[in-house]
Amino acid sequence: MTRKLPLTARSLPIALLRAREEVMGPIRAMLADVGITEQQWRVLRVLDEGGAMEPTRIAEEACLLLPSLTRILQKLEERGLIARHRDPGDKRKQIVEIAPTGAEVIARNLGTSVALNDAVRDRLGAERYETLLDLLNELASKDGVAARAQDV
Repeated sequence: MTRKLPLTARSLPIALLRAREEVMGPIRAMLADVGITEQQWRVLRVLDEGGAMEPTRIAEEACLLLPSLTRILQKLEERGLIARHRDPGDKRKQIVEIAPTGAEVIARNLGTSVALNDAVRDRLGAERYETLLDLLNELASKDGVAARAQDV
């Protein structure tokens, strides 16, 4: 018995890509006005949320490959949006933190970012939105357990 591929409308990879494009379109427009890329925005968000950290952790948290992150950090540093320094406890390690100018970029765009997120939440309904996040986090987790974030 030969099993057929699911229709593209029922293909998880394609559905995820379509959903990503639907969500990211308005965010890309916001970022174009700011003059930064999606990847740069993710790095700034991770640093703004988590504080100073090593590049390896930034790459993990921002869903980036380390070689790509190296270039992104260079661009962000050139623009004064981040600062890098040696770890005082281990001079071989580098610590990256968001600069005041980078935090200002986040703050200036917070309202738009929240409104775009709220539009998606409103479209799905709050309960389905939270369920979707739980399912996606569970799918993405290495141990199969959903990472449940608390709203602040």
